[in-house]
Amino acid sequence: MEDLRQIGSVAEETGLSLRTIRYYEEVGLVVPAERSAGGFRMYSADDVRRLKLIMLMKPLDITLAQMAELIDAIENPERSRSALRDSHEILTQRCEKLRRQLDAAQALVSAVNGAIVANA
Repeated sequence: MEDLRQIGSVAEETGLSLRTIRYYEEVGLVVPAERSAGGFRMYSADDVRRLKLIMLMKPLDITLAQMAELIDAIENPERSRSALRDSHEILTQRCEKLRRQLDAAQALVSAVNGAIVANA
């Protein structure tokens, strides 16, 4: 029998709020493996992995629809090779954009630090 956990345990492990997990269920990104006799959401290890994957996508401004496509492609690579390649290209471009933004932020920090040192 698969080890199923209630939403509170999953929220604690992932750092997501109960509300956020329920929202992801509403939009179809993650569906609990089953419900207990008492109606509690029960999540599998695969469900938790999916939530952790969503957490990786969230700061990259990936839309919910793109998240769903990427999750499907990752979980079904044999039928989604082109989707995986497309996602890889998009993610690579986002990484490059983030690198440029980080470089700009670091340059700004250096400029501010220089002004602090000059006025000390």
